[in-house]
Amino acid sequence: MKKTFCFIFARGGSKGIPKKNILPIAGLPLLVHSINLAKNLKEVDKIFVSTDCDEIAGIANKEEVDVIKRPSELAQDNSSEWSAWQHAVSYVMSSVGKFDRFLSLPTTAPLRNKIDVENCLRALDENVDLVLTMSKAHRSPWFNMVTADESSKVKLIFNESKINRRQDAPPCYDLTTVAYLSRPEFIMKSSSMWDGNVRGVEVPYERCIDIDNPIDYLVAKFLMEQGHISNFFSET
Repeated sequence: MKKTFCFIFARGGSKGIPKKNILPIAGLPLLVHSINLAKNLKEVDKIFVSTDCDEIAGIANKEEVDVIKRPSELAQDNSSEWSAWQHAVSYVMSSVGKFDRFLSLPTTAPLRNKIDVENCLRALDENVDLVLTMSKAHRSPWFNMVTADESSKVKLIFNESKINRRQDAPPCYDLTTVAYLSRPEFIMKSSSMWDGNVRGVEVPYERCIDIDNPIDYLVAKFLMEQGHISNFFSET
């Protein structure tokens, strides 16, 4: 039986939204939504919260999950998330023991469904190093995404393309923060997720809103609290 540990990375600082990781939605902090989902996954053997913040650590302790004290240098706005992953894996390997699968459930995707994460767990096979989630992009770099120079002159990102209709463009996807799944060995030996074979699991747009600014938060809060998104522990 494969041992799966879930990690939730929640630093205290955030420029976009102060205390983003503990903002309330439907009566619970965002952090607790991720914890509750992890608790409802039968594949998850243990849950860890990596944080530099005493307030976040206190919430995690109240929820009876393990806290990893993250060094301040790994909790800055310009800190690498991958480095935080490596720190957490190293800590757990030395203090708890070996495990087989690393699951990250970011706090910023509270509308995720249990089945979205289970699909990721099934997608990690011997040919894959890391699984991430994605949704169909509303805009395509082949057709209607541009860059702009200092004089505001714009050009298509793929300006050599002769594609003139959305229907003719290759399918494109936005990366989401619903879930990440990998193995501890791959994380420790690699410098980024793109060093290995990466597989994407598609998630419906309405379940993968990533809270990065106040508008995202208000939209996610409305959808969940008004019942427009099915309960995220359901199977459909």
